Amino acid sequence: MDTQTIYRRRWIILSVLIVGLLAIVIDNTVLNVALKTIAEPHGGLGASQSQLEWAINSYTLVFAGLLFTFGVIGDKVGRKRMLIIGLVLFGIASLLSAYSRTPEQLIFARAAMGLGGAAVMPQTLSIISNVFEPAERPRAIGLWATAVGIGIATGPVLGGLLLDHFWWGSVFLINVPVTVVGAIAAAILIPESRNREAGGIDYVGVLLSIVGLVLLVYGIVQGGDTASWLRLDVLGPVVGGLAVLALFAWYETRIAHPSLDVRLFKDRRLSASVGAIALVFFGMGGVFFFTSFYLQNVRGYTPLDAGLLTVPFAVGQLLLSPRSARLVARYGAKAPTAIGMFVMAAVVACYATLGTDSPIWVLGLMFALQGAAIGVVMPAATAAVMDVLPRERAGAGSALTNTSRQVAFALSVAVLGSILAEFYRTALSPTLAGLPATARSAASSSITATQAVAQQLGSAGRALLGPANDAYVHAMHITTLVAAVLVVAGGFVVLRWMPGKPKPAAEIAAASEGSYESELAIMEENMLNTANREG
Repeated sequence: MDTQTIYRRRWIILSVLIVGLLAIVIDNTVLNVALKTIAEPHGGLGASQSQLEWAINSYTLVFAGLLFTFGVIGDKVGRKRMLIIGLVLFGIASLLSAYSRTPEQLIFARAAMGLGGAAVMPQTLSIISNVFEPAERPRAIGLWATAVGIGIATGPVLGGLLLDHFWWGSVFLINVPVTVVGAIAAAILIPESRNREAGGIDYVGVLLSIVGLVLLVYGIVQGGDTASWLRLDVLGPVVGGLAVLALFAWYETRIAHPSLDVRLFKDRRLSASVGAIALVFFGMGGVFFFTSFYLQNVRGYTPLDAGLLTVPFAVGQLLLSPRSARLVARYGAKAPTAIGMFVMAAVVACYATLGTDSPIWVLGLMFALQGAAIGVVMPAATAAVMDVLPRERAGAGSALTNTSRQVAFALSVAVLGSILAEFYRTALSPTLAGLPATARSAASSSITATQAVAQQLGSAGRALLGPANDAYVHAMHITTLVAAVLVVAGGFVVLRWMPGKPKPAAEIAAASEGSYESELAIMEENMLNTANREG
């Protein structure tokens, strides 16, 4: 494809990239409103809470582990080719997810979706960088980022609309026509590009990172599922996962082309910035997980209503994200990031005030404030990462920020989900004491399972519903306070180590000149003292 044709088609090419990106972004948010339906024994898969956590995390862990590697593969074999392969794989895996018959099938199909998503995501930005000239590139990337925000906003609403009229699998089936259209349009309209000087592929590092994260998350989820942390099947995977991740970090420092350059974390400024991004997503992942059950199981809202109630979150993010750059330009990255994290921590802590009959507008306000805080933090922290790194390491910085987001989200669902399950089980156990052992075990696994058991018991089971709602709200309070404490800690880390506002060039020059004059004065004084002593 000649240069003139590419230039004429550049905005059409961007539209094709956004279509493919929207399928991935929407899928990440549409699943939240479907969790309750998938957990139901009738009309769903009867998935337990731990299985629901794995349905989320199998996608996230594979996506995070392969994101950087697929960027390198795309540079080598062709970005257009890898984009098409990723879209096709994502569509096939979505089809398998939609028609899964068991929770285990859904978990493996979601992992395959993560594989396709990891192949698509890095190619979109690489193609934008090749198609657009430097003058237009910021606008194109801005539209790309806006599409991500739109996907976050429309995902829950679209999911609720589908669940109100179709079965749970429709939330995955909607990806199929989008990816088919995207792959065909990419094959016709997008030019091929590659970088034959790209580094090698770190197969060992990718394998170690995925194995370590899966073991760690498995142990955490298993601890919450079994209500006991001092078990071999809990401590073994946790310790094994940490050991494999330590081996991964050591190995990455010994090779020329690491999948994740952990040596960059030696710079405390970069570590603080990446840590801020990770903790923001840690808090966001947990909130999305438990509020889905709060809205549908405790408050009785339909999936569509629950999806509409999350729109303020996306609106807050969309309103503040464009303004974050101005704040960074005026105050530096440290101040907006720290303030945003403290605001987010306060909002997350406020979820602990919600009850079984709190005014729903209060939750909407919390969503909006949390979205606004994230809208300030994310661009500021990302800019701080890029400012710390030299320009030639921009690709490594992008990999760090993307990986930290996905890993933090997965750990959030695992850790906070386990805390939620543990405290829910403990709070509800006195109410379940009179049930048979089998029913008691089934009812204690999650609030959806409790309500299913109550329905089977008929009129005798109605006495379980009120205590189940109270137990869930109590567990949610504890979970949110844990998340809030972690976000507060991240805010103090930002204040301590994130770079502040850069000094103007004139001020730096004046300081340098003053320092030079001071050194001259000291040298003259030393020479004079020496001469006096010799005299």
